[in-house]
Amino acid sequence: MEYKVEELSPVTRKVAVEVGVEEVHAALSATVALYRKSADIKGFRKGKVPSSVVEAKFRKQIYGEATTDLINYHINDILGELKLSPLSRIDVDAKEMERDEDFSYSFSFEIAPTFDLPEYKGLAVEEEDVVVDPQQVEDVIQRIRQNMAKTVIIKEERPVATGDIAVIDFQAFQDGVKMEGVAANKFELPLGEGNSLPEFEDIVIGMTPGETKENPLTFPADFINDTLAGKTVSMQVTLHAIKARNLPEVDDDFAELAGGYSSVQDLKEAIEKSYVSTRKQLVKGDAQKKLLDGIKAEVSFELPQSIVEEHIDKQIVELQGKLERQGKSLDSLGKTPAELREENRPQAEDVVKSSLVLLA
Repeated sequence: MEYKVEELSPVTRKVAVEVGVEEVHAALSATVALYRKSADIKGFRKGKVPSSVVEAKFRKQIYGEATTDLINYHINDILGELKLSPLSRIDVDAKEMERDEDFSYSFSFEIAPTFDLPEYKGLAVEEEDVVVDPQQVEDVIQRIRQNMAKTVIIKEERPVATGDIAVIDFQAFQDGVKMEGVAANKFELPLGEGNSLPEFEDIVIGMTPGETKENPLTFPADFINDTLAGKTVSMQVTLHAIKARNLPEVDDDFAELAGGYSSVQDLKEAIEKSYVSTRKQLVKGDAQKKLLDGIKAEVSFELPQSIVEEHIDKQIVELQGKLERQGKSLDSLGKTPAELREENRPQAEDVVKSSLVLLA
């Protein structure tokens, strides 16, 4: 086997490989021998089938496997000799081997660029002081209260309002016919928390327990469910009960339940300590980013485009997930896939450049 390396770009290498007839024959014979051991062909004892018969019967599998195995062996051998570590997947351009013929193929891949790092040791980066805002501690305590709250049924005769939890049945109709999958019974809907369409909550707000009403509801054009997007339905809602969150008092018992603290003061001190620790890590991370950004500004090199494309794919998947959690889809952005990729390219390139600088 002989090979020649071509530098297509500072980060892309292509290797052309030439394989002689003898090595092709040896690779095919080795694979035939493996098949011969387990071949079960009528008229022959297992393991005693002539090689020519085995090769004829399993030709497609044998030639495919022999080609793949030989290429993989060569790639590992060549990369070891070149002392190169591909960053991207290895793309192979090869046909299947043929007996009694020379075999040639090529493979390409991307590697990390080479560049000189500027002197960065001893560089000073200003870090902000961490100061605890009492309001932030209070916000954490309020979130703990929300998490520990128990829901209770409101016995007072009054309309349901924002901040309540409405216990409802709902059913969508189109042209007087019930729509499958757009219904629920005894559904608990927190009002004013952004968990449902504002237009749907508007139907519920103001109802009193036992009341049933039916109003038109138009789904947004970018609604995640394509069958409902942009459609107007008749939504029938029955309010069964109103619930409210009963928040616990902030006292020593609350501190005990919140984390085994002996007093509210101990709980607040623990929150402050956690905040300071977390904030210091964020400040440190921000300082490190500033230092990294300074180094990146001093170096210039070509980026492996396959790695950039992978990061763009990841960013778009994350964006899609975020939109779906809002009941929307990528189509709601009004951009083509190509426009979305170009919009996400600068961030992906920055991430890849940062990674390569850190690896240098």
